[in-house]
Amino acid sequence: MMKIDLRGVVLAFILALLASCGGGGGGGGVPVAAGAAGAGAGTVGAGGSPSPATEQYLLARNSTTASGGGSSPGESGSSAGPAGGATGGGTSVAGGDDGSGVGSGGTGVSTADAGIGSVDGAGSILVNGVRYNTDAAAVALEDVPGLQLGMTAKVIGGFDTDLTSGVAQRVESAIDLRGPVSSVDVRQGSFAILGTTVTTDDATVWADSHGIADVATGATLQVWGLPAAPGSLRATRVEVHAAGTPILSGVVQNLDTAAKRFSIGGTAIDYAQATVTGAAGGVPFANGALVRVRANAIGAGALVASAVQWWYPAPMADGVALQLAGVVTDFNGAASLRVLGVRVDASAAKVSGGPAASVGNGVKVTVGGVISGGVLQASRLKIQNVPGTGGQPSFSLTGQISTFNSVADFRIKGQPIDASGPGVVFVNGGAANLAAHVRVSVEGSRVANGVLIADRVTFQ
Repeated sequence: MMKIDLRGVVLAFILALLASCGGGGGGGGVPVAAGAAGAGAGTVGAGGSPSPATEQYLLARNSTTASGGGSSPGESGSSAGPAGGATGGGTSVAGGDDGSGVGSGGTGVSTADAGIGSVDGAGSILVNGVRYNTDAAAVALEDVPGLQLGMTAKVIGGFDTDLTSGVAQRVESAIDLRGPVSSVDVRQGSFAILGTTVTTDDATVWADSHGIADVATGATLQVWGLPAAPGSLRATRVEVHAAGTPILSGVVQNLDTAAKRFSIGGTAIDYAQATVTGAAGGVPFANGALVRVRANAIGAGALVASAVQWWYPAPMADGVALQLAGVVTDFNGAASLRVLGVRVDASAAKVSGGPAASVGNGVKVTVGGVISGGVLQASRLKIQNVPGTGGQPSFSLTGQISTFNSVADFRIKGQPIDASGPGVVFVNGGAANLAAHVRVSVEGSRVANGVLIADRVTFQ
């Protein structure tokens, strides 16, 4: 069992319960409990002993949220401070219906191991397959009232060497892309917003629609996803019924510091009036940087930025334990590739999820290891999706059933679940045992119209 040294942690406060059942993005969310952890907390390294202070970044595929529906269109360029309180438009968070939960939001802390990816489970928080205890976590959100399945997130906190469990000190999340759809390619499962091509796969969460066929040209969408090659984003969550000012994330290109302009994909950005914030670890504002741009409007020939933020900046100090979920770019063999802009050497990594030979540009992976000399020396690499061959997405929820209408319609932490399919496996009980206040774990491989389609239900 992993041992945690929390002598350096100062618990500042527990955020109030924020239970709601919102509208907008049909897939309910999972509430989260959050507090604040002070800087200098001990982190978990190999063998359960404290490791050097590091940051861990994760992108969440399944998440809990304080809102039953979609995310709010409210804007904020500010982020939560060290104590987890948020200013402006973003704040977190709610207690789970059984006392557990998760949250997300904010920007940069550098006091613990880190992971970046997408949320794929709730009941604590499951990010990139690592389940984090969030009892003492500071939670900071922008754009949304709470975490939901498929949202990208950054988790700061120690995790074990098997990449299975950890303790979160801070959780952060924000929308990655929002704007009008300019084109749709149903056959390829892609669409374009603000000059960025958004691709989808089997693990994409469709919060308020059934899939790509429901995406219409001219509609405003908001997307959480993993930046890949310049001008492309792999969607982890899509909300079709969205509104709000433009948001664009991706790789900085064609930077002109004199004219205060750069581009992301096919969109020119004027940042003369923008606040540029969030750099970490000495990462410069330069071509190749991953940023999130917030804008008040789409101007003549350019997006007029109100804020430019670093997109979940990864810590790069030697000894930092880091895990990432993202799309491989700049592939030049196992010893030289990039994930979310971070250089990775996976030549000694234990590879799972498929043959090592299938790793290449465009492949979605989770990778974990330790930073050395500016490179993530990966000990593990898991293949999540190979374009054209599909993948094995998995979502997980654990907790008490808060609302039960039928086997096809019940909720855990606000997330709608359907366990009525003919192939659902029930463990330690049967469908007839499902009822309000019963504690279960639910696993599924698909979220459609905001509903988690269960493959397996385990009674606890």
